[in-house]
Amino acid sequence: SSSGAFVARWSCLGPGNGQLRYPEGAAVDGAGNVYVADSNNNRVQKFASSGAFVMAWGGSGMGDGQFDKPWGVTVDDSGNVYVSDYYNNRIQKFSSEGTFVTQWGGPGTDDGRFDHPSGVAVDGSGNVYVADTLNYRIQKFTASGGFLKKWGSVGTSNGQFSLPYGVTVDSSDNVYVADQSNHRIQKFTASGGFLARWGGRGTDNGRFVYPGGVSVDSAGNVYVADSNNNRIQKFT
Repeated sequence: SSSGAFVARWSCLGPGNGQLRYPEGAAVDGAGNVYVADSNNNRVQKFASSGAFVMAWGGSGMGDGQFDKPWGVTVDDSGNVYVSDYYNNRIQKFSSEGTFVTQWGGPGTDDGRFDHPSGVAVDGSGNVYVADTLNYRIQKFTASGGFLKKWGSVGTSNGQFSLPYGVTVDSSDNVYVADQSNHRIQKFTASGGFLARWGGRGTDNGRFVYPGGVSVDSAGNVYVADSNNNRIQKFT
């Protein structure tokens, strides 16, 4: 509901099926299944929209399908699941059933490499956008991990970042980034052209303290996890 009416909740702290330890990211596929980056359990869990446990995959490590703090998760129109593997400095791609498909990245500053990637999003064409947090940039890839574009640098000007964390894409392929330590949201074209920004540090409506996650609905409304204000804010 757009009014924020409570619908359901599930899970508790633990390592068992359906339990979570510091979940960092969540995504929903076209069928309503919910995928959660269960960070401190080093796995992804899949739930029905009711919250019923469906399956889990992962495990701690550096191998294909293993994780070292999975952070962001997103799902494309075909049901493929992309996960940012924070301390392994890579993106991993899976089928909707958790079968490993491919991975890319590695630590570094070169194109296609990462320094603690967090948020991940996919557009209608299947391109993948990654918040490359400690490189202070966004990187854009093909669905198979081919490098396409990057933008950003450290700073406070338009198009610069101080810890970009959340990233999402709307139906027109505009890209929204939660620029956490600048306490703002920035909006870009699909090729990284700066469009708008809003926010600033504070507790008033429209201001943020360390915003983390950002998402957009089919009508183009933008939802922000205003982390240190302990609230969600909704914008046009």
